[in-house]
Amino acid sequence: MLRILDARTGEPVPAAPVRRGFTRVEAHVPGRDTTGLRVLLVADVLVRALELDGTPVWALLTGAGERDGLRVEAAALGIRPFEDGPGGPGGPAASQALHVVPEGAVVSEGATVAVAPADPAGPDTLAGADPYALRLALLERHRSTPVHLDAGVLDDAGATLVRLRRAVAAWARQPSRPVPGEVRDRLRAAWEDDLDTPALLRVLHGTETDPGIPDGARFETFAHADRLLGLDLTREVGSAA
Repeated sequence: MLRILDARTGEPVPAAPVRRGFTRVEAHVPGRDTTGLRVLLVADVLVRALELDGTPVWALLTGAGERDGLRVEAAALGIRPFEDGPGGPGGPAASQALHVVPEGAVVSEGATVAVAPADPAGPDTLAGADPYALRLALLERHRSTPVHLDAGVLDDAGATLVRLRRAVAAWARQPSRPVPGEVRDRLRAAWEDDLDTPALLRVLHGTETDPGIPDGARFETFAHADRLLGLDLTREVGSAA
């Protein structure tokens, strides 16, 4: 079961105490900036984790200015659409609420997931950067850790994406094998422990380099994990070698 650290109490709590009951995930994004995008990204990963566990989710965007521009930038990062919030009587009955907020923000009800700031090194740092490289750079740090984004960080993330997509495409040409049980358990343990995406990425790195894992199993492992990470790791499957 996914557990998150509730910023209001400092204690870990179940993300969905009522299993398979509607959960309302509200992303509180005060402005159109990199920190706001990070809040929305964490909310996106949280929604994905809940859905992988079979929990239906109502995803809402609240508090954001310049929503149209924010939505365009979010879509480029692979963040799925969030409805305008707050929720009202027209939406599904949500038996529980999770709020994803910038660090220091306060909400009146429901468990609160706090997200540390993400700041670019300069006004042009993100210009022309691969949005998925930005997504990876943010996922490589736990959401409680502030992120300083510079050209080196984005270049490293971009190079990692290129390498992984090429590897996944090569593995896809081999006979399929199931995700090893131990690896599946470690992946789930990582994301169920407070959405620990850095730990999940470390599990993938170990899978990539473990000589005892067949290539077909590597492919299935990365495809499975990407349902949570949303990095489009299978993009080059079927392309020319």
